[in-house]
Amino acid sequence: MEAVLQSKGFLTLPPNPKARSLLPSHGLRQRILSTKPLNLPGLSLSSNGFQRFQGSVSRNASFSPKERVSLICRAEAAAAPAADSDEIPKILGIEIETLKKIIPLGLMFFCILFNYTILRDTKDVLVVTAKGSSAEIIPFLKTWVNLPMAVGFMLLYTKLANVLPRKALFYTVIVPFIAFFGAFGFLLYPLSNFIHPQAFADKLLNSLGPRFLGPLAIMRIWSFCLFYVMAELWGSVVVSVLFWGFANQITTVDEAKKFYPLFGLGANVALIFSGRTVKYFSNMRKHLGPGVDGWAISLKAMMSIVVGMGLTICFLYWWVNKYASLPTRSKKKKEKVTMGTMESLKFLASSRYIRDLATLVVAYGISINLVEVTWKSKLKAQFPSPNEYSSFMGDFSTATGIVTFIMMLLSQYIFNRYGWGVAANITPTVLLITGVAFFSLILFGGPIAPMLTQFGLTPLLAAVYVGAMQNIFSKSAKYSLFDPCKEMAYIPLDEDTKVKGKAAIDVVCNPLGKSGGALIQQFMILTFGSLANSTPYLGGILLVIVLAWLGAARSLDSQFTALRKEEELEKEMERSAVKIPVLAQNDGENGSLATSRTPLNPTKGDSASSSPETSAPTNA
Repeated sequence: MEAVLQSKGFLTLPPNPKARSLLPSHGLRQRILSTKPLNLPGLSLSSNGFQRFQGSVSRNASFSPKERVSLICRAEAAAAPAADSDEIPKILGIEIETLKKIIPLGLMFFCILFNYTILRDTKDVLVVTAKGSSAEIIPFLKTWVNLPMAVGFMLLYTKLANVLPRKALFYTVIVPFIAFFGAFGFLLYPLSNFIHPQAFADKLLNSLGPRFLGPLAIMRIWSFCLFYVMAELWGSVVVSVLFWGFANQITTVDEAKKFYPLFGLGANVALIFSGRTVKYFSNMRKHLGPGVDGWAISLKAMMSIVVGMGLTICFLYWWVNKYASLPTRSKKKKEKVTMGTMESLKFLASSRYIRDLATLVVAYGISINLVEVTWKSKLKAQFPSPNEYSSFMGDFSTATGIVTFIMMLLSQYIFNRYGWGVAANITPTVLLITGVAFFSLILFGGPIAPMLTQFGLTPLLAAVYVGAMQNIFSKSAKYSLFDPCKEMAYIPLDEDTKVKGKAAIDVVCNPLGKSGGALIQQFMILTFGSLANSTPYLGGILLVIVLAWLGAARSLDSQFTALRKEEELEKEMERSAVKIPVLAQNDGENGSLATSRTPLNPTKGDSASSSPETSAPTNA
């Protein structure tokens, strides 16, 4: 390191100054052994941060070689913190600002899916085991109640998105869910015997006949059906719209590729614990005394947990918005415009990108519903007791969490090694293979019954276990690969398309897929007489839908790749535009990083070859 001192008639350098270089070992030794630096009277800091001398010092004053070394070494030590300050703080190789976003998002996902598992397992027990109801109510609920309410919510959400800021929109949507589930456990269910029109429903059933059991059951147990719909909407609204929409707003594509699959690790730990929670409360009812409504006690406890988790979600959302730094998106985006409901739907329908996304969601809903409803009918036949049914669902949720946890560990490798396209095709492939195995067992269960007996299984129990495995592997592929792929596809879109597109796809298309599967099954039952008779045709429909799903995923892969390249090009152009003025300003400095000369820079009169006695004075 070289140091050159400038003078203005107050100080003089010794004759024939020489550049002095220090080895690293010398620097450390001089830091330890250097003498106290010379304190000069009148020393102060100028406005530009350099020292200036306001007092008078003898012209013959000079620094000894040892003192010069001390000053040089102290300048070196002062420059070291400045270099360290440019480094971004990290923990385990991850920036702290990134951790401020990722850790709360993972906890939010944990709480949301913990609640969803409890609600999903509870809603089937409520509507299937209620007095005057059966499993036949589920297709009617999905088609004629769940879908209209989902469409209505989408219309309301679109209106609210145009008038409310992002934070207010989040709280406005999630708080009514929390309030309803708390009110159901402590008010609606205890009063169900008084608010359900049992006598009127019995009168209508006697007049219309048993084929109207399903539609009449919706009216008979209307509060249970409302709980069923709200539990379904929690999965599509809170998980898909609120959480993933918030995650897409505060993360970049690179962060999403690295951390989105890992969000599910904590979420699937939630599946495991929530499954154990459901099983615990299901078995607790067996140990209560006679005359005690054990299900009411269990329901209050579980709804209290749901409310507590909901409040935790709100707190985490507030904390991230207050303390985490949001990424800067590319400024070259479409300006947000206010559109009416029909204009929003036309805008979304005109986008091939959104249509392909909608195809993925609808195809998944129909495919999983074609297999899942048939499996639940076998499950009801094998476990008719509510306690046994709920206990089995608790084990099912736990197994789903374990398998999905393993799939999450593999998903990051799949994304990094094979990319978005391969990851998006795995879920339909898994669903196709396991669905074929399930339907084959139902169709050919009779001939293989003697072989199943050797393993202690009946064809019905074997179908229940194979159907459970099909649901476990399909859901694990959905949580670990399908959902991250779907959410990553939203990131390159502009803000307007992203917000309204998610509302239309996740809130409408998801129930549309489930309702579409229910409509197909209802049509098959009316045409062929039963689900068993229509099983071969359902398998053929499943094949057609999965092939369409694979085609949409391939088309979306090409569009997503193109948008990623365009966004990266825009960001690179913006960075180049920022650098151009700086380079132009520095052209006059011959490549110097400084825009103006400082007192430490040598001037024409301070060259190394000129004598300090005859050098021209310069202003400090």
